Amino acid sequence: MPTSARKTAPPAPADPGPDPDATPDPDPRRWWALIAIATGQLMIAADGTVMNIALPSAQRTLGLSDTGSQWVVTAFALGYGGFLLLGGRVSDLIGRRRALLLGLAGFAAASALGGFAVNPAMLLTARALQGVCGALFTPSALALLGTAFTTPAERGRAFGVYGTIMGSSTGVGVVLGGVFTDYLNWRWSLLLSVPIALAAGLGIARTVRPTPRGQGGARLDVLGAALATTGLIALVHGCTRAQTDGWSGGLTLGSLAAGGALLALFARTQSRTAHALLPPRIVLDRARGGAYLAVLSLAAGNFAAFFFLTFYLQNVLGYSPIEAGLAFLPFTAAIMLGVRVVGRLAMRAPVRLLLCPGLLTTAAGLALLGLLRPDSDYATHVMPVFALLGLGVGWVLVPANSTATLGAGPDTGVAGATVMTSQQIGASLGTALLSTLATTASTDYASSHAPAAGLADRAALHGYHVAGLTGAAFLCVAAMAVFLISGHKKPTP
Repeated sequence: MPTSARKTAPPAPADPGPDPDATPDPDPRRWWALIAIATGQLMIAADGTVMNIALPSAQRTLGLSDTGSQWVVTAFALGYGGFLLLGGRVSDLIGRRRALLLGLAGFAAASALGGFAVNPAMLLTARALQGVCGALFTPSALALLGTAFTTPAERGRAFGVYGTIMGSSTGVGVVLGGVFTDYLNWRWSLLLSVPIALAAGLGIARTVRPTPRGQGGARLDVLGAALATTGLIALVHGCTRAQTDGWSGGLTLGSLAAGGALLALFARTQSRTAHALLPPRIVLDRARGGAYLAVLSLAAGNFAAFFFLTFYLQNVLGYSPIEAGLAFLPFTAAIMLGVRVVGRLAMRAPVRLLLCPGLLTTAAGLALLGLLRPDSDYATHVMPVFALLGLGVGWVLVPANSTATLGAGPDTGVAGATVMTSQQIGASLGTALLSTLATTASTDYASSHAPAAGLADRAALHGYHVAGLTGAAFLCVAAMAVFLISGHKKPTP
């Protein structure tokens, strides 16, 4: 056959390589990873409150002053709230799996240091280190959940579990603190974290895929990190000082002014650097901005309510520490109910139609503080408050956490960290503002009434009433702001 007549097979098409737009197969271990990550996060979040009831015992053992006792709680809040943004960016740079393991290892070591503390300095150092290591873990946890669960149904369930963990952590911490104080020793409030951290670390090492480090050329915004960290620490410190020194105290005003100035300078620098710690595009996204405002407002109301209810149950109704802790359980049950409902809607309804009802439900719970009396029945007066607060948490945290990390790409870690930063700022501001308002109202009430039996309890309740109604009004205004900011777009995975 002539050469010209031969037919040649067409050349094989070149291998186009992997499709950059293809969605990777979901990790079959992702649900086990969720359990391990949620265990670690529950431990860290519960440690924020587990020492509250154990403080009197620790004070007697170590000879802590009243001011030093308050710093046991404040040191954790400063370390956690101050370093969250930095932890989020570090997790993006070194790889999220590595950040999770380093955060857990550091948290376990700090917990052991605090559990074996022989003087106040050791305990305060341990609490601050716990906060810093927790700030490295939390952003990575949120980021990994945001990237591992992408289908609407799975994402709703995953963030439902995570929201339940985060929302119930305060109640879990109070219950554990009461159990340890009544039956064991205050040191177990810290030492229990060591085996839990080790178990969570082993689970993460076996179930979480190694994640790549930051892309070439990426580096840490050192100036932004310094400004954000010191600014947040100063702001949280000012809020906590207000609870003891009042808003006119020198340390309070100085810390708040310094925090505001540093954060304003931080915001100015972020639009002028190529490697911003918190790129403006994250907070200027309407859905994310609404989510951050909702979490801040929710935390302001919830943490203040917990502060009042803890004192009401023990000082007015005469509950023991463990009874007070168990009284918080309806709060956790209500979160689970709220999460079950909102988890089905988190990727289908506009974000504002989920966040706003949650804030209004929390506002209703705060308003019910105005109905508490010295002889109120738990089932008819106190439990409804916990139920409404829990439902509000479930309705806010699930869509807020999901929205914050959805489509954030290389900024997923810091986008998740901003959720927790909002929560820490809201908790500090809300507790300081509303507790100061309650104290002022109680003092005025006591001074305007003749001394009589039960006057102290009535004065305290009057303060709770005023603070609760004020907090409820604030949350209603916040719900309106979130509705306007968030827009009407539905989240798109």
